[in-house]
Amino acid sequence: MRMSVPAAAAVLVAGLAVPLAPALWNTPAAHAAAAVFVELNPSTVPAGDDLALRASCDDNLEPATVTSEPIGSVIVQPEFGFLTANAEVPASTEAGDYPVTLKCPDGRTATSTLHVLAKVEPTRGPATGGGGTAQDATAPILIGSGMATIAAGAVLGVLALRRRRHG
Repeated sequence: MRMSVPAAAAVLVAGLAVPLAPALWNTPAAHAAAAVFVELNPSTVPAGDDLALRASCDDNLEPATVTSEPIGSVIVQPEFGFLTANAEVPASTEAGDYPVTLKCPDGRTATSTLHVLAKVEPTRGPATGGGGTAQDATAPILIGSGMATIAAGAVLGVLALRRRRHG
């Protein structure tokens, strides 16, 4: 069986590509890119909250620096095979997205994004029926009427006991 020239060329290229494919997938650049990273936990925080930083710089034996506008410059220290630290986002931080950059001792870098939400404080508790729905002006009336009901019950109880003893 005879093969045409284009078909023979295709078989030759495919035959050469198969043994080279693993070498292309395992390039040093792919390993290096995976070895340097910075993670934020959580990556979305309200202003004023804390976040955990976890990073990697190949060997993770030396401290590195993580910088971002809201948290400033934080040194991540080796711990459990990674570089870790905690940071606080100041309560005065504007809501928005901020880049976070890891700088390794060998000069390599990695970036991530910190999403800061506006800090919102509730003005009052939820209206759950446990007094949260009562207006401020009605509270003294409710307390006074409750005390009067308890006193009236006590008086009626004493009168009932006295009536049984005398009658």
